Amino acid sequence: MLFQLFAVQLLFLQNYINAVLSVHLSVCHFCQLACNCGLISLLSIFDKLLEKIMKSRLYSYLESNNILFDYQFGFRHNHSTTLALIDVVDKLYENLDKHNKVIGIYLDLQKAFDTVNHDILLHKLHNYGIRGVALDWFRNYLTGRYQYTTVNGVNSELTAVTCGVPQGSALGSVLFLVYVSDIKNAVPGDQIKLFADDTNLFVSGCTIGDTNFYSNVKLNKLCDWLIANKLM
Repeated sequence: MLFQLFAVQLLFLQNYINAVLSVHLSVCHFCQLACNCGLISLLSIFDKLLEKIMKSRLYSYLESNNILFDYQFGFRHNHSTTLALIDVVDKLYENLDKHNKVIGIYLDLQKAFDTVNHDILLHKLHNYGIRGVALDWFRNYLTGRYQYTTVNGVNSELTAVTCGVPQGSALGSVLFLVYVSDIKNAVPGDQIKLFADDTNLFVSGCTIGDTNFYSNVKLNKLCDWLIANKLM
């Protein structure tokens, strides 16, 4: 009942939207460059409980209305890397049986979760039918957040969060799925496979020349989408 009251009245207390960032080396354990560090938000228990309620409702709405991209295999029920691999291998064999040439292009978006634009995300939520009080709640959730980083017992200054979804939160992963769901409009069909922010593009053609040409065309379209969504 308390959580329902908070959700309706939009009372997201300031104490619960401050996050401590835990630093994790994501690429090279021997390199101390800040760009190689992954940041995970350590949120309060109260914050996580409220987020889980909203995540459950949002995810149920997205699935029941077929909003999520069919070939997004990350952070979803009954989806996994195994299913993604089976689908890719099946498509490869299908093209090889037709004597087509196939090119696989693998993209790793740098800090994709941290660069999600709040205005674009809220616009997409509105476009998918999340409006009124519900949209106001998500706007309140995303804005007015502050964070600081602790390394070896030393705290950084408190900094306002102007973009991104909280990593380590219950709701952040689903909001990211919403953000990238319309990538299917950039390259229609089943040629893009996603696992969260890992983006794989498979292009086939009758000849190597045709396949190279189609690959460049689709990469340009994908690049335009990434730029428009401020992911590169």
